[in-house]
Amino acid sequence: MMDLLKKFERIVTFALMVLMSLVILVSTIELGWMILRQLFTPPILFLDISDLLELFGFFMLILIGIELLETIRAYIADRKIRVEVVLLAGIIAISRKVIILDISQTPSLTLIGIASMVAALTVGYFIIRKSHSEKSGKAFGGRL
Repeated sequence: MMDLLKKFERIVTFALMVLMSLVILVSTIELGWMILRQLFTPPILFLDISDLLELFGFFMLILIGIELLETIRAYIADRKIRVEVVLLAGIIAISRKVIILDISQTPSLTLIGIASMVAALTVGYFIIRKSHSEKSGKAFGGRL
């Protein structure tokens, strides 16, 4: 029974990797199309601030997808979810929200909540990285 469950788990994680890769590929193509379309609509080679915010938000969304793909890959390699990769995806997600946020239309309580999430994710990431560096004997080696 356990062998069957392990086989099922491998099939599902492989399917998730394939589907996430497909979504990232299609999103990247869509981003390229958006850039070309916005650059060549009058006024040509000019992007206004709303266009830039939309493009930056889409870039960040693709990066979130890549981090999720990395989470799946790390799970396959280690058979455990690496918390630092999940926290990094959270930091990228909240950064995306900050980049596309219209501050003039956002209530101050929402801004405080977003700032709290940024602080909590950053502190959590720092603690996880510090604990890993202390265990391995090296300070912040690898990817930040």
